[in-house]
Amino acid sequence: MSSLTDATSDPPTGSTGVVTDVPQTKGPRQTLTLVAVLLAVFVVPTSISGTGVALPSIATDLHAGPGPVQWVANAFNVAFACFTLVWGSVADIIGRVKAFALGAAVYTVASIGSVFAANIHLLDVARAFAGLGGAAIFACGSAILSTVFSGPARAKAFALFGTVAGIGISAGPSIAGALVQSVGWRWVFVLHAVALAVVLALVPVISRNVQEERREGARIDVPGSIVFVVAMFLLTCGIVQGSQWGWGSAGVLGLFAGSIVSLVVFTAVEKRREQPMLDLALLANRRFLALCLVPIAGSFGFVTMLTYLPSYLTAAGGHGTGTAGLIMILLTAPMLICPLLAAKLVSRGIPAMRIIYVSIVCLVVGDLGLLLFTPDVSVLVVALPMLVTGAGMALAAGLVDGEALEMVAPEQAGMAAGFLNTLRLGSEAIAVAVYASLLATTVSSKIDEGIQAYPYDGSTARLAGDVSVGDISGQTAQVPADRQSGFTDFLVDTYDSAFHQVLWILAAVCLVLLVVIAAMLRRPHARQA
Repeated sequence: MSSLTDATSDPPTGSTGVVTDVPQTKGPRQTLTLVAVLLAVFVVPTSISGTGVALPSIATDLHAGPGPVQWVANAFNVAFACFTLVWGSVADIIGRVKAFALGAAVYTVASIGSVFAANIHLLDVARAFAGLGGAAIFACGSAILSTVFSGPARAKAFALFGTVAGIGISAGPSIAGALVQSVGWRWVFVLHAVALAVVLALVPVISRNVQEERREGARIDVPGSIVFVVAMFLLTCGIVQGSQWGWGSAGVLGLFAGSIVSLVVFTAVEKRREQPMLDLALLANRRFLALCLVPIAGSFGFVTMLTYLPSYLTAAGGHGTGTAGLIMILLTAPMLICPLLAAKLVSRGIPAMRIIYVSIVCLVVGDLGLLLFTPDVSVLVVALPMLVTGAGMALAAGLVDGEALEMVAPEQAGMAAGFLNTLRLGSEAIAVAVYASLLATTVSSKIDEGIQAYPYDGSTARLAGDVSVGDISGQTAQVPADRQSGFTDFLVDTYDSAFHQVLWILAAVCLVLLVVIAAMLRRPHARQA
């Protein structure tokens, strides 16, 4: 990490309409700034992936039903998705360090509120505020790194950004599980509060190290922010509730329709604002927009597997939960190595875009390689496809953030980072929901085709729903004892076949995104002034 301190920020350009605060940059301050940002960044994905482990204990302790308990996780995700772009725009106005510190403070207070929540509704509210703070950390943290570091040091800083985020999402369940089993679920949120208290203590160091570039005379775009938050709230709620209400239900379709209408209104509002929350001209930057599509490929090719491959390993593969967790290390291990490897390759003259292309190709090849999975496959057979899939996510992690922010003016870095992270989290939610829907639909179709061979008296719709989430062994009691073995094999084969069909679709989505990104990057596009 010490090599990151050799480079300093670019000197202020004195651009018209931009206020620049010039700090006296020193190496140790750069390192502490990096540590603070990475620690805050680690907390957010850890919370996203780890909170689910604590939900059963929360439900028992607070005597809560499944709906309110699920919103402990959903409230965070919805708030995060709604406010990431807003925070990015606010950071360009009030300063990235102030916005980052405010977000970390909100997250800290919300975590303390989660620790002392007396009922599930208070916990849901606290988690929503935590998501609000997490949005500021991600949007402003990457913007701070783009200001503090330049050249090879910037590439290494963003590589660490991607590495830490990947470690957080991978280690979150293990950390939360250990805390829940040893000292209780409230300590999950104690850990978040303690980590962010350390970050807040380092804010004065960050402030002395960051060269702030703010839009002079700009004001927060309140109308645009409100309409955008409404649009994202309706969209994310539609995604969250789709699996519960049904994707074709009136409620879900109404949420999606309301989201589309709100986005149309948002576009109209932003065109009329002198200081818009999202400068629509930013979307005319083909290279920036193309780079923003790269995380979407990671969402479909990697995040879906990170979320649902453990269910396949336990349901179809027959592995225990602990064994499945060990096997998943093959998918997540590249996050420890590849981001820094990508930065090193860039420092040695390999074009960053070439590495990004390779990352998407790895997602396509890796997902196709995962077709080798069968209920009795040896781990050695699927180890390489899992590693390749993980590398597809890891090579671009952090690197794409740095490259995207290079495409925009310094005073728009917060807005650009907010837009990029909005697409990142939004696409993750959509990808996971699409995977679940496709798997459930395919499982239902296959069960309807083959269930006639068994004397099954229960609801086939309920059976399909249970199988699609990996609940297979509990369904055999519905058939006579002498048919249970064959019925279990039928359900496993159904789940396995549906899994493979969805893998083809995921690989196809990544391939289409690769073609679209390549087409958008064919023509050189100068950095916007």
